Amino acid sequence: MNRGLQILALMFALGSSALAESADRHPLKQGLPEYPAILKKLKIGGTVKLNALVAADGTVKKTRVDGGNPVLAEVASNAVRKWKYAPSSEDTNVPVEMIFDSQSASVSVK
Repeated sequence: MNRGLQILALMFALGSSALAESADRHPLKQGLPEYPAILKKLKIGGTVKLNALVAADGTVKKTRVDGGNPVLAEVASNAVRKWKYAPSSEDTNVPVEMIFDSQSASVSVK
């Protein structure tokens, strides 16, 4: 039983480390996309939720859309793929929320 507790403690420590590292990754270069003209004209907005797989060197390897308008999601994904994050010891998943405000026709990151 003691061996089982050791393994459980090790798994917890490794899991906590990866989660903390993901939360600590901050973009060094963060360009915002242009609001799509047709959606701006139609006053269509919303929030896009993405998950960015960030390499140890800080480049974004790929993005996954977790929710939002498909057109806005494509625009947001293209922008996030160009971001550069602070380097880390390993690849991490970083959640990103991009808000397209149809009232002000602006884009922001939460």
